[in-house]
Amino acid sequence: MYKRILFLLCILPFQLLMAQSKLTDFPQGYTPEEVGNRLAYRFMEKYRISDRKGIGYADTFNWSGALKYAAIAKDERLVKLLQNKFDSLFTTKKNILPKKTHVDWNMFGSLCLELYKITKDKRYLDLGISYADTQWELPGNAKAKEKEWDAKGYSWQTRLWIDDMYMITIVQTQAYKVTGDRKYIDRAAKEMVLYLDELQRPNGLFYHAPDVPFYWGRGNGWMAAGMAELLQCLPEDSKYRPRILKGYRKMMKSLKKYQTSDGLWNQLIDQPDCWAETSGSAMFTFAFITGVKQGWLKAKEYGPAARKAWMALVPYINEKNDVREVCVGTNKKNSKQYYYDRPRHTGDYHGQAPYLWCTVALLEK
Repeated sequence: MYKRILFLLCILPFQLLMAQSKLTDFPQGYTPEEVGNRLAYRFMEKYRISDRKGIGYADTFNWSGALKYAAIAKDERLVKLLQNKFDSLFTTKKNILPKKTHVDWNMFGSLCLELYKITKDKRYLDLGISYADTQWELPGNAKAKEKEWDAKGYSWQTRLWIDDMYMITIVQTQAYKVTGDRKYIDRAAKEMVLYLDELQRPNGLFYHAPDVPFYWGRGNGWMAAGMAELLQCLPEDSKYRPRILKGYRKMMKSLKKYQTSDGLWNQLIDQPDCWAETSGSAMFTFAFITGVKQGWLKAKEYGPAARKAWMALVPYINEKNDVREVCVGTNKKNSKQYYYDRPRHTGDYHGQAPYLWCTVALLEK
């Protein structure tokens, strides 16, 4: 018995190391350093504040993705360039700051808080926290439904669209990271449990909304990425953690089943005749990589699946460093054909950003 225990203690770390190695040693052109550098500098080159009339959520998470990559790559020049691009928002371009009146706009605070984390400049903290706080501060002109959500302790911006579970989670989680105030992570976790209970189906996937019974790729990607982000910060003693971890693992199991032979996922995940879509696929890949590295998923099972997905994703980046086959911004609609027919763009920030998340997750120790 003693010899068997000793054997297991010796062999298990080796097996884990072998599985983890699936997420390292990438061939030239596929390393996270190369891909991250390409896409982060592409954002710097392409995104001009002077041309903007507003800042959308896709701009925000691509910007923050580039920042996270720059920080982990220790590219101080890139950090400074991205910071400088932001700073006109305190002065000449202050008028294009997102209003604090919608779930898609409040998530802008996550970018401010990422800048604060890196630079320790209090201007970014104050601005970011204002977006996190107002997501839970009922406005004077609130509608009846918004008042109902607020009375139950949820964000008044709740609408039960799966997109929200990245938009709400990311700003509240970032606020917790920089302040240590438990209220922010508890808000996000309580909200996540609500969405899990309302929208996750028996197969582990999520409807776009209660009245839209389709498993849209990027929508499910928001859930996958949101849970991965939240679980990394959620304290072990949180009463919400077991429920969220259960929902996350259930989803990952289903995603592994629906991963195509090419390594990606389709625009409608469960429809084999639908087209392969890159933004949702990259979000699922991020969730896989994070789960393996955090020990929530079995490395020997999900490590190869994550690697297969990453190797399939990289060739979709063209010579201009733009990602192809990205579904455009998509509202909910109770029509299967609607999702099949969504336009596909190249270089759309919905696709650029999750690739950057993957590079950071691959580089993290």
